[in-house]
Amino acid sequence: MDQPVAAAPAPAPATSRSLFVYSLLYGGLVVLAGVLGTKLASLGHWPVLGDLAVESGIFAFLLLVVLSSAVAELHGKDAANRLVRYGFIPLIVSMLLLTFVIHVVPPAPFWDDQEAFARLLGQGARMQFAGLVSYGVSQTLNVYLFSRLAGENLGHERSGMLLMRAWIASMLSQTIDTVLFISISFAGQDLPLISIMEGQIISKLLLSTIMVPPFIWFFVKLGRRLDA
Repeated sequence: MDQPVAAAPAPAPATSRSLFVYSLLYGGLVVLAGVLGTKLASLGHWPVLGDLAVESGIFAFLLLVVLSSAVAELHGKDAANRLVRYGFIPLIVSMLLLTFVIHVVPPAPFWDDQEAFARLLGQGARMQFAGLVSYGVSQTLNVYLFSRLAGENLGHERSGMLLMRAWIASMLSQTIDTVLFISISFAGQDLPLISIMEGQIISKLLLSTIMVPPFIWFFVKLGRRLDA
């Protein structure tokens, strides 16, 4: 008697090249943003504004903003929102691993840099929570604003409007990110929070103006080429 033939497995759903590549890059940058944030970078002296400084994680974070906007432009708002939500996974895993390595794993007897390692990469629970909240809110807001400004023309607008939407969404989302992170991290401490926020916001708005328009143009063009 003939044996029944097993049904062939269903093919895996197709994933576009750009979405696959940008998801990998996004996950790595989520982790890298926290590591880079341990260095304060000087942006030089500017007329009227004076000396500007910003935590170096902003360079990776602005690329996250650009990538989520590019995914929204190429694959729609829902895909970009999923990218932001999945970004919590490497972010939380990296926080847990750093906490484990700093506080549980003993350093080798001949290694003398434990204190510097813990000082640079270790964050308290309050700052970790602030990072999660500010990341989730600001990135979701960026996708919402970028998509809402396009309306039904999302994915079909001219390059000039694409750059403008990305720039506006980035500036507003970075402002909210700064307010949330500093407020949650340092509220109740004897610190000039408003002055800290002002300097950080000005620096981030300046970098958004310089970085976001050319990078969004590049990643959208690259994404379309990858998917062609």
